[in-house]
Amino acid sequence: MSVPSGPTPPPKPAGADDGADRLPGATRDSMPPFPGRLSVAPAPLKTRVAAYRLLWVLGLVVFALDQATKLWVVANIPFNQMHVHSGTYDIPVIRGFFYLIHVGNTGAAWSMFSGQSVALAFLALGTIVAIYFWRHALGLKDRRNQVCFGLLCGGIVGNLVDRLQHGHVVDFLDFHFGNYIYPTFNVADSGICVGVLMYLWLSIRSSD
Repeated sequence: MSVPSGPTPPPKPAGADDGADRLPGATRDSMPPFPGRLSVAPAPLKTRVAAYRLLWVLGLVVFALDQATKLWVVANIPFNQMHVHSGTYDIPVIRGFFYLIHVGNTGAAWSMFSGQSVALAFLALGTIVAIYFWRHALGLKDRRNQVCFGLLCGGIVGNLVDRLQHGHVVDFLDFHFGNYIYPTFNVADSGICVGVLMYLWLSIRSSD
């Protein structure tokens, strides 16, 4: 008995989908993509912000304390750019050692770059932007680094607000060591210095 012969179907092109490995009822478009092409959705904004919670909180605390003390100084102590210690021009906390005065600094720390307040304001703003873009390289998800940069950023923003508002930074903490007068500073300066020193110390320890 012979089997009737008919036209032979053409061979299936390489890579053609005949549906043999498709789930019942599934169409080509409903199949999951190739595993190598899976894309990971970015974390929600709230989650990303919360990862730096300690930095935000500490930065806001330093900024608020800095601005509150400066507002009190501006309201209660006469501007004293000549650094006079007499009468109502200062408040002696420990006479001969620690005074509260009201002076303005148009430069950076220790009055360096004096008269460059506008340029220093742009530098401060650029520093904040750079810290944001380099946050992963700086390891800011580490809580210890968040402490350092919380102090640093709170201080930078505090002095930046001064430059925009007054044209200079308000300094008021004045210490005397015999005949030597330490450069007058403020809470923001303290945050910046402590934050930088802590970060350098942690970096040195981690490299040992």
